[in-house]
Amino acid sequence: MFSKIENRLWEKKQAVNHKYKSAKRNKQEMGIFSKLIIKDKNFYKLVMSITIPITLQGLITTGVNMMDTIMIGTIGQTQLSAVSLANQFISVFQIFCMGIGMGASVLVSRYYGMQDKVSLKKTLAIMVRLCLFLSVLFCTATALIPEKIMRIYTVEEPIITCGIRYLNWSVVTYFLLSLSLTCTIVLRNVGQVRIPLYTSIGAFFINVGANYIFIFGKFGVPRMEEAGAALGTLIARIFEFTVICGYLFFKDKNINCRMHDLFDRVGMLWKEYFRISIPVLVSDGILALGANSVAMVIGRLGESFVAANAVTMVTQQLSSVVIQGFAQAGCIVTGQALGEGDREKAHAQGYAFMGLGIAFGLVAAGIVMLISEPMIGAYNLEPDTIEIARELMLSISIIIVFQSMNSIMTKGVLRGGGDTKILMIADNVFLWAVSIPLGIVAGLVLHLPAFWIYFCLKIDQVLKAVWCVGRLKSGKWIKKIRTASEMD
Repeated sequence: MFSKIENRLWEKKQAVNHKYKSAKRNKQEMGIFSKLIIKDKNFYKLVMSITIPITLQGLITTGVNMMDTIMIGTIGQTQLSAVSLANQFISVFQIFCMGIGMGASVLVSRYYGMQDKVSLKKTLAIMVRLCLFLSVLFCTATALIPEKIMRIYTVEEPIITCGIRYLNWSVVTYFLLSLSLTCTIVLRNVGQVRIPLYTSIGAFFINVGANYIFIFGKFGVPRMEEAGAALGTLIARIFEFTVICGYLFFKDKNINCRMHDLFDRVGMLWKEYFRISIPVLVSDGILALGANSVAMVIGRLGESFVAANAVTMVTQQLSSVVIQGFAQAGCIVTGQALGEGDREKAHAQGYAFMGLGIAFGLVAAGIVMLISEPMIGAYNLEPDTIEIARELMLSISIIIVFQSMNSIMTKGVLRGGGDTKILMIADNVFLWAVSIPLGIVAGLVLHLPAFWIYFCLKIDQVLKAVWCVGRLKSGKWIKKIRTASEMD
């Protein structure tokens, strides 16, 4: 009898303990989720004041790319595929430029928070010199070996021929693109977000108008097709370069950097710039090579797959442009908070940015599904191409949730904290050890459906989303950055 009573008491005790542990665990879990939202309206106002202009500019830029694709797509699939693959090489250059600009952004946001104008000017000088050096390399390659460049992505001769014509008109754009892109990033870091926005609006109308004239041969101009698309882009780049660089080096007062400052000695700040920026450059460069590896796989799956991917690339850009805006806002806000010396504030805001990443990832997924059919229907595609595009859209809608979260964290908050070396390692491991091998096996060996090929090629986005949670929680991502006076 006593044993039965003891058993009942033990069972009740176990039930109470289990209930207590469950309540404690639920409380801890709620605590983690509660960190994703902070009760600071000023924080969200600041984030939106940075994100909205960047997002609008991104939408306009994506709109330019979309109009290029739609206009050239009305001519034929061969021209569409050629322009798409030629732009993959230009995208490599653009991503390297983003690496240079975002590397400078880490320093600029931190120095701007410190109000250290000397270090700001020297950082800008280093950035411009690197951009010019990179532009010379890509300009030379495009001018001398355009055929070899196109053969990286495809073996189909008609596509190669059209792609060469496009590249021949794109030689000069490297210098214009590198400086306007990186200088735009610098302006955003010091609060000048409207000038780049207004410039993009102007470039949009210039590009669309020039494309209409030169692609289709209007107003007495010869019909240039894919070469006309490249010329229209070149004219828009000239406009962007003139406005952005003209404002930064002749009118801006926040940095007050003038042309003669670009020739000043930068001292030992080179060392700090390379310590922070080179991992960013390498990381983004590796991602560029990874994106090209994806293009190389897709380019060997046939013209239908290439054309379908070209359609979905525009949709990806439209859906992820808000994510990119939040990522840049995360880098700027984090850098300025740490520049002011407030580590706890930066850490709390990091969790809030993670919450924003999850929320907008779900929104972006919904956008992809919402606009997928209208986007596919806007092109003159064959039935098998349409089916492939639908599968790719479905896969994109899943991946983009994880991409949103990890992009805002890794390219925003963690990068803004100066954690660039670890991020470089993470990008390399997840991309080259997992995504690319799986993608090659799925596409070229197993010949899986388009949905699974794309999912395997982008599986690194899922893995990085999980990894960055632990990195944020550790607090090890907050690094010290030295100034020019400390280095000299």
